[in-house]
Amino acid sequence: MEETYIDSLDPEKLLQCPYDKNHQIRACRFPYHLIKCRKNHPDVANKLATCPFNARHQVPRAEISHHISSCEDKSCIEQDVVNQTRNFGQETLAESTWQCPPCDEDWDKDVWEDTSTPFVWGTANYCGNNSPASNIVTERKSNLASGMRVPKSLPYVLPWKKNGNA
Repeated sequence: MEETYIDSLDPEKLLQCPYDKNHQIRACRFPYHLIKCRKNHPDVANKLATCPFNARHQVPRAEISHHISSCEDKSCIEQDVVNQTRNFGQETLAESTWQCPPCDEDWDKDVWEDTSTPFVWGTANYCGNNSPASNIVTERKSNLASGMRVPKSLPYVLPWKKNGNA
């Protein structure tokens, strides 16, 4: 019995397709092949039924009740059901002992106590005088090529509207 169980778990074992007897498929690819072949052979698919315990078992509809009563995978499912019914009343959820950690932060208070000057975009010196960063020389960097500069203001007339076209 154990030897046949090990054989059924071998991913390289060749299995015969229930839809096309000429197809020999490796066990690891068998579920994917079943889906594909079921679509390609709808006439055969209508004559077969899927086992409720193992979707790899495709059985003729007339034999499905016999297969269900003798399916090897049925015992695994039944054992799970028995274990769940035994433990049904015994399971109790443990109460959580997690507590929120103490918080010493007060963000509103920190805003009012902050004496350094706020950051302002485009200003050269935004560090407070008592800050160690105030000793750093800040200079403006430009990504433009040398000899080019950013315009100081926008033109009053846009270039594409100079011709009077509106």
